[in-house]
Amino acid sequence: MAEFFDAVPADDVPGETASVVEVNGKEVALVHTGGVFYALANECTHANYSIGEGDLVGENVIECPGHGSTFNVQTGDVISGPADEPLETYEVEVVDGMVRVAVE
Repeated sequence: MAEFFDAVPADDVPGETASVVEVNGKEVALVHTGGVFYALANECTHANYSIGEGDLVGENVIECPGHGSTFNVQTGDVISGPADEPLETYEVEVVDGMVRVAVE
């Protein structure tokens, strides 16, 4: 079973946004869209840009602020390049108003 760590109070993350949070010493891109939280590796697989500083495109897509690669926030899969490797994703839960992410 995955070990979850506190990330941020859910009320501190507005809907339809992406941000960068530190979870257990690791930077994670936290996306809140469609009433659901998703967590992904924060570093684009194409270049060293922060995914959490990217823009949401529609409900389930985030665009890297560097070169415009887009990724599915649910699966981490590449939708459009230049990136050709998916982002790592992490399990997320909300317990007692706290967003918690399973990272190693």
